[in-house]
Amino acid sequence: MRGEPPEVAVIAAGAPHSAAIADLHRRCFDEGWSRPTVRQVFAMPGAFGLLAVSGAGNGAEANPLGFALCRRAADECELLSFAVLPEWRGRGIGKALLAAAIARAREAGARRLFLEVAEDNVAAQRLYQAFRFRPVGRRPGYYRRLGAPAVAALTFALAFEG
Repeated sequence: MRGEPPEVAVIAAGAPHSAAIADLHRRCFDEGWSRPTVRQVFAMPGAFGLLAVSGAGNGAEANPLGFALCRRAADECELLSFAVLPEWRGRGIGKALLAAAIARAREAGARRLFLEVAEDNVAAQRLYQAFRFRPVGRRPGYYRRLGAPAVAALTFALAFEG
């Protein structure tokens, strides 16, 4: 039983959050990113991150539940990596993170936001389509899986109005 959704805040993340994001990445993906890899992402021009946390406030320590890592270049932005811990999925955390990433990309002057998602990740595709992302490409065999065949990546894009 899932219980009540946690009180979640989406906060800006940067290099000081690299260890927490690397831990989340390793727990969500077969090929998790290391702390140095996450720090390299934050060092790229136009990079920004978001972290979904619960339990923050009133002196309590924040519990990281998910993240979004993005990079803006010129008038485009790419959602480089995005995940919510498996045990916390389906509670609106991904929606909150994606909405915040979209808002931040728009504020930074992006006209489009791109992302890639595994072809077999139907739940994530539904989330992206709910935000009006549209498929624009496919990369066969892009995601390697432990003990399983590689899976194609689908490229989605969201064009911002005005």
